[in-house]
Amino acid sequence: MSLFDEQPFAPIPDRPTLTNLREAIGGCRACELWEDATQAVMGEGRVRSRLMLVGEQPGDREDREGHPFVGPAGRVLDEALERAGIDRDDAFVTNVVKHFRFTRRGRRRIHQTPERVHVAACRPWLDAELSVVRPEALVLLGATAAQALLGSHIRIGRDRGIPQQSDLAPLVTLTTHPSSILRADPDGREGAMDALVEDLAQVGRWMAGHGGQ
Repeated sequence: MSLFDEQPFAPIPDRPTLTNLREAIGGCRACELWEDATQAVMGEGRVRSRLMLVGEQPGDREDREGHPFVGPAGRVLDEALERAGIDRDDAFVTNVVKHFRFTRRGRRRIHQTPERVHVAACRPWLDAELSVVRPEALVLLGATAAQALLGSHIRIGRDRGIPQQSDLAPLVTLTTHPSSILRADPDGREGAMDALVEDLAQVGRWMAGHGGQ
């Protein structure tokens, strides 16, 4: 039995491509998040992108528009990548969980951190994306993504920027989620952004030193 067979309600195609994964995920019922979300949001980017960035889950705007990292955190990520000398168009950008988990507060939809059951339900989709893209460098944005792929022992504050032992890609590393910059105290926001940029720039230097495909 393959990993993809372990989730009977996650209809992973037998021969996944980015196109048929986007088509198939609309039928995923592996957890309850599909019931309230507008749509599932798969990753975006080119096949064989050298760099893959993995965040936690879609936010409100991502859920409405159907694209990853297009809201406020996406703007932070875009700025950080630009400052780090990395073209976002050269990266494949996705999330561990593909549906937006939220609670309603009046007319607003407030982000809720996904639970382990949601991460486990969505893992086959992320594994399929990894198998198609096969990135050289994999950057995990935030604790949810890092712990989902590397284990619960991972700590962002201690392990960020440090290459991790993993078979997922030649380089696997982690940093803060861009949304944490938005939540930072105003006095510490600039420093937090500088640290994110440096973590990404380190990845850029590694890719430059290891050539292209």
